[in-house]
Amino acid sequence: MLLIVQGVLKPDELALARSWLADAPFVDGKLSAGVSARRVKANEERDRGAAGVERLDQLVMGALTRHPMYRNGALPLHAASPLYARYRPGMTYGEHLDDPIMGTGGVLYRSDVAVTVFLSGPEEYDGGELCVSTVVGEQQVKGAAGDAVLYPASTIHRVAPVTRGERLVAVTWVQSLVRDPARRELLYGLNLAREKLLAAAPEAEETAQVNASYLNLIRMWSDI
Repeated sequence: MLLIVQGVLKPDELALARSWLADAPFVDGKLSAGVSARRVKANEERDRGAAGVERLDQLVMGALTRHPMYRNGALPLHAASPLYARYRPGMTYGEHLDDPIMGTGGVLYRSDVAVTVFLSGPEEYDGGELCVSTVVGEQQVKGAAGDAVLYPASTIHRVAPVTRGERLVAVTWVQSLVRDPARRELLYGLNLAREKLLAAAPEAEETAQVNASYLNLIRMWSDI
């Protein structure tokens, strides 16, 4: 399931994030890549060792975790501190697969869901589409500033070369309560129906049945 989450960052939050990144130090993105991905990665990332990154993390992750579509689609258990990536003309990220296990300092997590939060709008750069391989072919995403896209981290994906302007994104990975992407997709659809029923007919028998089915599937499939 590839899910577009609109309006994660409000205009004032987006402006603040961009102002904090405007003068921040960036380093070669290869430094955070695994052995295989390093060969095809050509971008820059905000230096996580420099001061000020924590407030940026709080802003971006706080907005993301407050969004109900993110919570329902990712079913997050653990989330990584974001990487803030910058692509200028000529920069790209070739086809790759995210590392299955991530983390540092003895704190490890499984990467089930990849999340990209767009910090620059599509009118600000040419190229730079996020291209995700799916069962129905490659899907290309170039989200509005402040939007996010969620997709299984187990899928092959790439970032097309940027030919004009600057592509700025925040990228994070989530260990989900539900490991299997097909089950997460089923739960997401079921929850949409459940929420409509709870709003329209909270006392109905079918509402109770759908609600119980959703909750018990979460219980059955949760990987904790």
